[in-house]
Amino acid sequence: MDKEKIFVTRSSMPSYEEYIEAIKPLWDSHWLTNMGKYHQELEKNLREYLDVPWLSLMVNGHMALELTIQAMGFPEGAEVITTPFTFISTTHAIVRNHLKPVFCDVKPEDGTIDETKIEELITERTAAILPVHVYGNVCNVEEIQRIADKYGLKVIYDAAHAFGVSFKGKGIGSYGDASVFSFHATKVFHTIEGGAVAFPDAKLYDKLYNLKNFGIRGEELVTAVGANGKMNEFCAIMGLCNLDHVEESVAQRKALCEEYEKGLRDVSGIRLFEIKQEVKRNYGYFPILIEDAYPLSRDELYERLKEQQIYTRKYFYPLTSDQACFKNKYRDVGLGDARRLAKQVLALPVYEGLWVDNVSEIAKIICAY
Repeated sequence: MDKEKIFVTRSSMPSYEEYIEAIKPLWDSHWLTNMGKYHQELEKNLREYLDVPWLSLMVNGHMALELTIQAMGFPEGAEVITTPFTFISTTHAIVRNHLKPVFCDVKPEDGTIDETKIEELITERTAAILPVHVYGNVCNVEEIQRIADKYGLKVIYDAAHAFGVSFKGKGIGSYGDASVFSFHATKVFHTIEGGAVAFPDAKLYDKLYNLKNFGIRGEELVTAVGANGKMNEFCAIMGLCNLDHVEESVAQRKALCEEYEKGLRDVSGIRLFEIKQEVKRNYGYFPILIEDAYPLSRDELYERLKEQQIYTRKYFYPLTSDQACFKNKYRDVGLGDARRLAKQVLALPVYEGLWVDNVSEIAKIICAY
């Protein structure tokens, strides 16, 4: 293997010529933001591609989640049952809405929220469940919905990792009361920065429109207090270009993940997450778990790979509940499986443009210890 640096991810991009040609009309119209032609076109195309009833584009995935929670109108101080095994954005979106995150442990086989432990966490203050389709691994959406229906709770999925994923033939964004996607530059599909909310209730579209556009409904009319969460036209055009190539990108990622699986599935001390039946994957990530039988710890393997210019990521470590900003508030919460996974997990490089030979060599290095 050559010593060119291999990072854990890299942005997929259309050709320079394709993007430049696509943005040329902006110099004629000078319409760069405020839900212009390309914003509307991308919103429509994504609704069709993701197979969801309704979709609202946002400036980024975090604001999409934060504004979705706000749109639900939960009372201040209400509790939201969620997972600590996620990117910090998930937890921040709850806290910034003046709600209380209640952390539920996860399942060691796939890292998703442990639905068997949700009911014991429900109190009279519980308003919602906010699970994460971590690495695109699909939560037990049917059992989570059963619990939500039983107790009258909303279900908001963080689907930042699950673009294009489907379960039982349905787009993953069609489950629950809302699903939030991230279109950050490192995702399978991106708009440079961006996000979207998918949902079944048409009324939510107007609420989100108000929240992302200052509540403006006319030249002299503001009907609600809102923020600025709009996606601009340059980002929307990047999304339109990337959407034309997303299937090709997923196919390349699939080949890389299959090569990793072939090289690592039988290695003592290396465990792979289980994939649910009836799931169409997007191959956005390839996490492995370093267990006791492997000769090195997770951190030691991380450093050894870095020495060879291979940059992996401890994704996710530490848990969001254990981050410094919460000042040990959740230190004694029983999250044994989540904390174990956080100390074992290592995300390996996967991106469009990485070669199968690179992946094969990375797998051989891991096997050599």
